[in-house]
Amino acid sequence: MRLSALRLRVADPDRLAAFYRDILGMSVGPAETGYRVGYDSADADILLLPGGGGYTHDKGQRYWKIGITVPDVDLAAAHLRRFDVPVSTPIQFLDIGYMCHLADPEGFVIELLQHDFEGNRPPYAADPDAPFAQARIGQITLRTGDIAAEDAFWRARGMSLLSMQEVAPYGFDLHFYAFTDETPPNPDLWAVENREWLWKRAYTTLEFQHVAGAQFAHVPDFRGIEIEGLSEPLTDIVGDQILPG
Repeated sequence: MRLSALRLRVADPDRLAAFYRDILGMSVGPAETGYRVGYDSADADILLLPGGGGYTHDKGQRYWKIGITVPDVDLAAAHLRRFDVPVSTPIQFLDIGYMCHLADPEGFVIELLQHDFEGNRPPYAADPDAPFAQARIGQITLRTGDIAAEDAFWRARGMSLLSMQEVAPYGFDLHFYAFTDETPPNPDLWAVENREWLWKRAYTTLEFQHVAGAQFAHVPDFRGIEIEGLSEPLTDIVGDQILPG
């Protein structure tokens, strides 16, 4: 089993495919009536499907973002600025990771997350001329108010819980699931030492931002996820699609 794709309905698949190819270094291929973009590895792709438009990100929505993991966030941010893409200043966010944020041309949020914490990055971790050469789609992030129900559902599908991360100043915690037999270095899944290990995985994790008891709105342009090896379509605990892929 493998988390193989995120499905997004967009207004202009041609323009968005060009952005992911030319700016973020992804490959582009056909998919249904749109495009499949991705990094040609074990991580998930993004399916850009026509018929969307008017997407506006809101913290009350079920779908949040993708996270792209890279060896050097500073080089990646500098690359984006050369193309006049607005991107936040990279920071070490608590004990979670060294990161920055941007949005694609239709407003879908992208997080760039470094393999190593600030100060831990090895010298010459990435090629300045190709900062996305080792990039992967590391996370697809959803929001939930019931992590116990999510946990039961996704474990029943064969996923493993790899990390839990408290973000107490902001009132939520994070939970990361993946189709893998790997185990984190520390069996305590709250341990900080597991996090840099997690950001280096070649596969995509399903990340949940958990706000206890909260309810989140559906996003019409979020068309669910695909799982390679799934035998038939499913819906998750809030009714979003899970398709074979």
